[in-house]
Amino acid sequence: MEKQTLNQYQEFSEERFTKRIVFKKGDSTVFLLNFLPGQELPPHAHPGSEVFIQMMQGAGTFTVDGEEVVLGQNEVIHCSDQEKMAFKNTGTEPVSLYVMLSKIPDERFAEDL
Repeated sequence: MEKQTLNQYQEFSEERFTKRIVFKKGDSTVFLLNFLPGQELPPHAHPGSEVFIQMMQGAGTFTVDGEEVVLGQNEVIHCSDQEKMAFKNTGTEPVSLYVMLSKIPDERFAEDL
């Protein structure tokens, strides 16, 4: 068993969003994405992996295959491996997303940014 405190992974940068790995076990990974207002994640897919995301704090807009979905605190979203997704912090507060990938499509997906 491992226990983590997520607050230590909530690091923000004026330059760009941050990604902090919480767990990397076998083929799966869990990380936090942290965004200041206006920061965004470009469109991308996760081939071979299911993606589960919880909005821990703040609010923002996901674009999944061209459809916009607003997520607020404690709401969740799931994207399949073929869906192309993007995210933007469209609110006025910092955003932290808790992300779980069922399978790491590429080692770059399990590295801090």
